[in-house]
Amino acid sequence: MIYRIVLSIRNARYKSGRHSTAAEVPTICVGNITVGGTGKTPHSEMILRTLLGSEHWGMSKLAFLSRGYKRRSKGFQQVPYDGSAALYGDEPVQVKRKFPSVTVAVDKDRIEGCDVLVHPEKAAGLKKCAFPDFPAADLVLLDDAYQYRRLKASLNIVLVDWNRPVTEDSLLPWGRLRDLPSRLYDADIVIVSKCPYALDAQEKMDMARTLGYASYDPETCTAVRKDRPQTLLFTGIKYERLQGVHDSADPRYIYSKKLILFTGIADDTPMLRHLSDNYKIVEHIHFPDHHSYTKADVRALRNAVRRNPTAALATTEKDAQRLLDLKALPDDLKSRLFFLPITTDFLSDREREAFSQYLNNL
Repeated sequence: MIYRIVLSIRNARYKSGRHSTAAEVPTICVGNITVGGTGKTPHSEMILRTLLGSEHWGMSKLAFLSRGYKRRSKGFQQVPYDGSAALYGDEPVQVKRKFPSVTVAVDKDRIEGCDVLVHPEKAAGLKKCAFPDFPAADLVLLDDAYQYRRLKASLNIVLVDWNRPVTEDSLLPWGRLRDLPSRLYDADIVIVSKCPYALDAQEKMDMARTLGYASYDPETCTAVRKDRPQTLLFTGIKYERLQGVHDSADPRYIYSKKLILFTGIADDTPMLRHLSDNYKIVEHIHFPDHHSYTKADVRALRNAVRRNPTAALATTEKDAQRLLDLKALPDDLKSRLFFLPITTDFLSDREREAFSQYLNNL
């Protein structure tokens, strides 16, 4: 009850917009109302691919700004291509390695972060900024900034897990909500993630009603609640082929048909189901979200391998970024260590076009 009251007071304070500041360039916020598990990173990557492939933004200077959860560095930092997850966070490092042309930075103060990205000369004056070398940003993609109310984004995108709608969840600590469910209706675009790809129009309308909308038009991708229209879109997950975390990974292990699965993410259930279709999961080790791997964890993995000498080790792409920081990872683990790449996409061309149009209109 106290948590709800605090959130309500905070929401009322920022509702008028008088306490929020907009950046000098267009900003896109990708966020959620729950504690992890909605797929912010693959959606951010999808947005970057869409922007880079568009006529409007393809030749522009794009930037990705994250808080850098659990990083050891402080203040504003530009993330280099060979940066470590320990210093900058696993998600920023992953994005930089996938999109080398995009400026990736971390800063807990999103207003300062946007300001420095737009005015690179200010980075030279920051005492703790180790890599102040990047072009002025034309657009900034904000990772997990929906609760950062001091910054007013040009476009707010909120993700909702198909398997756990926010309207059927509870606030912390009883549920997974870190914000009021009503905050869903303040967004410009709501994306229901992790949907089955065979979803039909009726199932989309049913989900819209579950989320509290009075109506939903699949043709226009418009949901209406209390006469306020919102764009409601649906995406699904696509898994790619297992890839080696290190160059020394032996691809023959992929064909062993036995996997030791270990993850440090909020919800690995979809990944487990996918891999179970083609592999026998002989052991499943679940670490906390954004887990920092230790020598004790390495010993646990080696013990699992001894129990299953023909099995491969499989983990997530985000975990792979953190594992690359481990200098003492033995060669026998490196040879059988793989990650499962993940992408996300809209369920229909109509939704994809509607989303692209939103980005082009920024």
